[in-house]
Amino acid sequence: MMHSDDKNWISIFNGQDLSGWNMKVRYFDYGDNHLNTFKVENGNLKVSYENYDSFDDKFGHIFYTKRKFKNYHLSLEYKFSGKHLKGAPGWSVKNSGIMLHCQDPSTMLIDQEFPISAEVQLLGGLNKGERTTANVCSPGTDVDIDNKLAKKHCNNSNSRTFHNDDWVKVEVIVNSNKKVQHIVEGDTVLSYTNIKVGGNKVPSNYLIKIGESIDEGYISLQSEGHPVEFRNIKIKEIDF
Repeated sequence: MMHSDDKNWISIFNGQDLSGWNMKVRYFDYGDNHLNTFKVENGNLKVSYENYDSFDDKFGHIFYTKRKFKNYHLSLEYKFSGKHLKGAPGWSVKNSGIMLHCQDPSTMLIDQEFPISAEVQLLGGLNKGERTTANVCSPGTDVDIDNKLAKKHCNNSNSRTFHNDDWVKVEVIVNSNKKVQHIVEGDTVLSYTNIKVGGNKVPSNYLIKIGESIDEGYISLQSEGHPVEFRNIKIKEIDF
């Protein structure tokens, strides 16, 4: 594997505005930043619900839309902050995600919850028990773990639990649909292969594509009902 030089890191979030990013919130048109869900605050990209009364299943995603990516190393830091929004699902407490190999957001249905993608599920600890982060979930997709089809929608990594609302560094190394590695604070915690259209939540306009490999796509960040911030979002392409 040949890694590009460290100088080839590109920041895809400028810390000042949402240039290069566009959003899709469930039940609203592509490009409508409903209730200012996504904003920049203190140099961070923030998912905010300060203008919401209730979540009402309005799942949202903000996409880096300048281009698709195929073979790359993505790095960012995330931090949960604030309170879980009234009306959001119980499972979404301290829950967000990085969506890889996303479909073109302009092709999402108006009531579609999640883009077809492979999700790096970001979780925070709940002050008791273990709750790993950088798990993999598969909205509208199938993946293989240990060369076998992963039968569950979400599969846990072996990361430690981050109970405090501290910044957590997550990296992803992606070799098209051949291999994806999740890295948390420098430790590789999960890998999987063979991303393809399938599983649950395949939207009606993608049913004819079930079984097709997903070799590349857009990157997006999730809004699922708990305020979260992102910073130092950067990427470099890799020659495998």
